[in-house]
Amino acid sequence: MKLCDIVSRDAIVAGLQSSTRDEVVAELVDALVRAGKVASNIREEIIASVLERERKGSTGFGKGVAIPHVKQKGVKGMVAAVGVSESGIDFNALDKQPVYSVFLLISPAEDPEQHLRAMEVIFKNLSQDNFRRFLRQATQVDDVWTLLTDADDQQLPA
Repeated sequence: MKLCDIVSRDAIVAGLQSSTRDEVVAELVDALVRAGKVASNIREEIIASVLERERKGSTGFGKGVAIPHVKQKGVKGMVAAVGVSESGIDFNALDKQPVYSVFLLISPAEDPEQHLRAMEVIFKNLSQDNFRRFLRQATQVDDVWTLLTDADDQQLPA
């Protein structure tokens, strides 16, 4: 599984407008709706599910990144949105630092194995210093997409 198999290019938000965790989640769900990856009639349900998951424990794992995620009924396929914030967002991260890069993963409830594989791929890349640094510096959708494709091709400089 590769990042470009998971992330919808049309759901990349290189300049997040939101300033709070809850707003960021809604902004990224809206990007998935606009991209045609999530049905608009379950938008509110997805946002509520993601925020409920966040209340159980922050998905901000530190180093400026967060991976809010949920397994959701009514979703046909696994999909992710990516958001980059210039100013940083309080995500209640483990290291208490702001989050600048967010991967929002929505998976079908009936396929937990694929959800875990996708989380593994996202986490593996976000664990790399250069990937995080380049993602945080990305200001255009094309910049983010190039980073994802390079990571998939393992062309990211060490």
